[in-house]
Amino acid sequence: MTHADDSNTAPAKAPAKDPWELPDVSGLVVGVLGGTGDQGRGLAYRLARAGQRVVIGSRNAERAQTAAAELGLGVEGADNAECARRSDVVIVAVPWDGHAKTLESLREELAGKLVVDCVNPLGFDKQGAYALTPEEGSAAQQAAALLPGSRVTAAFHHLSAVLLQNPDIEEIDTDVMVLGEVRADTDLVQALAARIPGMRGVFAGRLRNAHQVESLVANLISVNRRYKAHAGLRLTDV
Repeated sequence: MTHADDSNTAPAKAPAKDPWELPDVSGLVVGVLGGTGDQGRGLAYRLARAGQRVVIGSRNAERAQTAAAELGLGVEGADNAECARRSDVVIVAVPWDGHAKTLESLREELAGKLVVDCVNPLGFDKQGAYALTPEEGSAAQQAAALLPGSRVTAAFHHLSAVLLQNPDIEEIDTDVMVLGEVRADTDLVQALAARIPGMRGVFAGRLRNAHQVESLVANLISVNRRYKAHAGLRLTDV
């Protein structure tokens, strides 16, 4: 009687990876395009305070250097192109109306980089803030279309610039929804968010789902105005 060939036995499945097992990002240089604006400046401050090496970018190098000196914590300033060249991870925190033009002009410098888009396409009228829908679907999808040589993710949309910039606040009590096409890239961004005390990065889907994440900021602005708050988001049961 012949025995079944052991080679036909199905290989044992590798144990599922723990989704909270994130890479060490402490050695990465983070660039912040639009780092002289409130949101960019706040993110630069928090990451530098957590020990990250940070370069803030602006269209005007001198303006970036002045802002960097005010922040301290080893933050450096440069023009946007130099900021992109010197960074491993580049956070895009420019105003929506300058989003496409800025990224188009930096396509070469951003090639091969991990790009984190946190721009919220919003309009404002007498009724308050409302979401805009870019032709590509979202700011993040526009970034991906304009930067074919970059690894584009989306995150850091729902953070209060006021809280980020306040040195008396030790922890930022919020979750950061992270979107992207490649899990290794979203893991890096989640790990970067987790460097900031009180903050947690949570994977929230592919870039095609970025529109509703960007749009939710309009709702948070309404919450903040009504309750005189600086509301963030927490995801339950995760």
